[in-house]
Amino acid sequence: MSDNFSEKVPLGRTGLMVSRLGIGSSYGVPERACLKAFEKGVNYFFWGSVRTRGMGAALRQIARRDRDDLVFVLQCYARKPKWIRRSIERGLKKARMDTADILLLGWHDHAPNEAIIETALRLKEEGKFRYLGISGHQRPLFQRFIEDGTFDVFHMRYNAAHRGAEREIFPYLPAEDAPGIVSFTNTRWGDLLKAKNMPDGESPITAADCYRFSLSNDHVQVAITGPKNEKEMDDALSILDTSPLSEDESKRLRRIGDHVHGVRSLMSTFG
Repeated sequence: MSDNFSEKVPLGRTGLMVSRLGIGSSYGVPERACLKAFEKGVNYFFWGSVRTRGMGAALRQIARRDRDDLVFVLQCYARKPKWIRRSIERGLKKARMDTADILLLGWHDHAPNEAIIETALRLKEEGKFRYLGISGHQRPLFQRFIEDGTFDVFHMRYNAAHRGAEREIFPYLPAEDAPGIVSFTNTRWGDLLKAKNMPDGESPITAADCYRFSLSNDHVQVAITGPKNEKEMDDALSILDTSPLSEDESKRLRRIGDHVHGVRSLMSTFG
């Protein structure tokens, strides 16, 4: 893995060359921010559960002139075969593209049934997408996905407070021909950024710190950011000029992550 986050890397066995930072659409990232990110080398665009106008407009512009440099990820939450086809075809039409680079079957905490897989593979044969991905929150399930080999890309939760993937997923990845790994909720829904959640004597960490934490793990190729505005996009883009965390930085973020996980778990229990 490169020591410079500005350099693109292969996304697992797909061979797709991807930016270390990816952009999710769900929080309303504006068109201008998307275009700025692409000009700075960000090419992993995740059109997720909320296919927002801003990213849609940016995707159409980028695809007209630089389609080969774009990695377009189309997410589908549908659980019925006919709805899956409808969702994908609508998404492609809205983006004005013939094919997606990755179809992501979204939020599966149980293995998708045979009908879902058959439908997805049929759509792949029809050229609707190139590689099949899946996301979920039940980490042990990914061990089954690794053994099965159906999925080329995994989107998974990984951050300084939620590091279970280091025990339950990463050790099971093969040394060669492994699926691509993309991390989401890198800031733990913002909990890792709040001063009130910090241990005594610790200053808050930044969103850029959170993305660097995820990307400092050699198994993670892309960290997804979900900016709401251009300022948040600029903050996230700052990681492109950085490198992996030092040992001291990593220890600090892990210490903060453990504290935040404990605080938030306690609040969930008694709040």
